[in-house]
Amino acid sequence: MPVSRLFEAHLTVRDLGRSVGFYRDVVGLPVALEIPERGATFFWVGGAGEHMLGLWSLGSMPMGMSLHVAFGVKLDDLLAAPARLRELGVVPLSFFGEETDEPSVLGWMPAGAVYFRDPDGNQLEYLTMLDAEPRPQAGIIPWSRWRA
Repeated sequence: MPVSRLFEAHLTVRDLGRSVGFYRDVVGLPVALEIPERGATFFWVGGAGEHMLGLWSLGSMPMGMSLHVAFGVKLDDLLAAPARLRELGVVPLSFFGEETDEPSVLGWMPAGAVYFRDPDGNQLEYLTMLDAEPRPQAGIIPWSRWRA
């Protein structure tokens, strides 16, 4: 069976309340369901029923897993993401984990991406598929070099 999109992802967090605030207020996700007795909160991504993110208190999810999650965004939002993240006290990162003020471009896809971490160190990504031919030879470069 071919997979066409990411529907859900789950992360473990040390402080559920703090993380709920981060994903609600910084990332901008609406809370879909809270299950306090299980130490879990779920968010809708892209509207109800489209995609879901689950947060679990440390120890309430099997094997204490920690994951990377990518959120699809529009190009204008991706380009604005580094400044917006900084305004919210979050450090935007390049593909290589260095502080940045612009997206990285993965030439083989091609896609633009801005990375950042949540309060528990989980790696997050805003990603936009670019309307361009893939350029695998470009490797992974800053947005300004891609546009040059």
